[in-house]
Amino acid sequence: MWRDVLISLAGALVASWLSLIVALVVIRPKGNLLRESLRILPDLVRLLKNLTTDSTLPRGVRVRLGLLMAYLALPVDLIPDFIPVVGYADDAIVVVAVLRSVVRKVGLESLRMQWTGTPDGFAALCRLAGLQSQPGLDIASS
Repeated sequence: MWRDVLISLAGALVASWLSLIVALVVIRPKGNLLRESLRILPDLVRLLKNLTTDSTLPRGVRVRLGLLMAYLALPVDLIPDFIPVVGYADDAIVVVAVLRSVVRKVGLESLRMQWTGTPDGFAALCRLAGLQSQPGLDIASS
């Protein structure tokens, strides 16, 4: 009986992990955006810190950003680095997914107000997170 439970649990974990890999491959940024994300990384870390400590933002958004920062600080990756394409990109993909959800909740202007980098860096962040394709979001004025 215990053997069946352990086998079922292991099967469920493997199925969940494979589903996560498929989801990350589907939402990953296309083209050279991953290289751009490395270029703006220091400004992005400052943005995440500023947003997390901004008491005017909803608590759920701050908690989500705090969990993201904790995930980025952990030495364990969701997807091992030896897996091609998404092995090294899992952190960037998770950041993109969280930023998209934050922008949907608080708006692009909140991100723009907390951004300490260059306007070109903010435009790269918007391209990376796919924000320019959302209706009503204007990144040209950044």
